[in-house]
This record gives sequence, C-alpha cells and structure tokens, in this order.
Amino acid sequence: MNEKVIEELYQVIKDRKINPIEGSYTKYLFDKGIDKILKKVGEESTEVIVASKNTDKTELITEICDLCYHIMVLMAEKDISLEEIREELEKRRQKTANKKPERPEITNL
Repeated sequence: MNEKVIEELYQVIKDRKINPIEGSYTKYLFDKGIDKILKKVGEESTEVIVASKNTDKTELITEICDLCYHIMVLMAEKDISLEEIREELEKRRQKTANKKPERPEITNL
C-alpha cells in the first residue's frame, strides 16, 4: 500500500494548477474558478451523505474519494497546504473534553 497517496495526489493537483494539461479535469476546475470548485465540493458532500444512507460500502468509499479530491482542489485554489491541515488536526487532537454544548432550539422567528 502506498501510504503517500494523498500527498502524491495533492502534488499532482498543485502541478496541474501551475502546469495545466489540456483535457485534464483538474485543469477544467481551475479554469472555471472558485464557484465551480465550491459547487463540486457541495455536490460531492451531498453524494457522500446519500451513499451513507445506503448499504453499498463500495459506493460510499468512491464518493468519499471524490469528496477528498475536490477538497484538495479547493485547498490548492486557496493555497492551503496539507501541512497546515495536519497542524490544525494535531492541535485538535491535543484537546480533550471539549465537546460543545448543544445549541438552544430557536423558538422565536
């Protein structure tokens, strides 16, 4: 198993941004811009939710991979590194007993 697959994929995505290849889906997303990238992140998030309600584990894995890819495109678009994500996750991992209270129900609209 290649344990660096996420880092390698992210490097490919960043390279496509700098060195676009004609016909590349990643190039297409960067060419269309942030609105298209965000639309795809939203679509893929919804597909993960729907697949989670079904019983097909393979479908769910596929949809999670699609979402991860589109999140990495968003990260590259916004110049966010995997290291920055790792650092933030490490900070969060150090926290204990930090469950936030439930939000109160809205009663007056």
